[in-house]
Amino acid sequence: MITVWGRANSVNVQKILWVCDELVLPYDRIDAGLQFGRNDEPDYLAMNPTGKVPTLVDGDYVLWESNSILRYLAMQYGASSLLYPEEPKARAGIDRWLDWSLSTLQPAERPVFWAIVRTPAGQRDNVKLAADIENVAKLWKLLDGQLQGRFFIEGEKFTLADVVLGAYAKRWFGLPGVERPSLPNLERWYLRLATRSGFKQYVDSDLT
Repeated sequence: MITVWGRANSVNVQKILWVCDELVLPYDRIDAGLQFGRNDEPDYLAMNPTGKVPTLVDGDYVLWESNSILRYLAMQYGASSLLYPEEPKARAGIDRWLDWSLSTLQPAERPVFWAIVRTPAGQRDNVKLAADIENVAKLWKLLDGQLQGRFFIEGEKFTLADVVLGAYAKRWFGLPGVERPSLPNLERWYLRLATRSGFKQYVDSDLT
């Protein structure tokens, strides 16, 4: 049995649970991080020295870093799935979006999420927040261009790229009070993702 350590409202944990659903893969989840603590305790740090979530335990194998966990699950348990195909060019195309999500999208998105969801209105720097929202909007516009003529990020088939970017798209479309530019390709793609059971169960919840 696989065990996933991490709180359910973490976007990085949500990605893992969504993929488990896609692979029809049973798991146990243990709350950790923020109000649940545990991620700063010696036993947890022995598994994951970063002290962050999620951490995956599969038998005697332990892995941290969410996108690495996604790749592992797809390779280990999804041999017949199309989430992470073996063909080098197809896999590299997916990998670039997984890398881009961590190198570019997440650092830009995080301050917007924290300002709106986890900072009282009276304590926000609204000038900075407006600039941060504009910066994130440019990144979603880039993805809107990528989706021109495509059902999913890398073509006609749903892959890990859609899981990772879809989890962040929930934050973009779910943040209250944000004026968003019209991005029709992105919006159509997001509506497709919203029909998937893993998205509905693990991602499409109130932002907290």
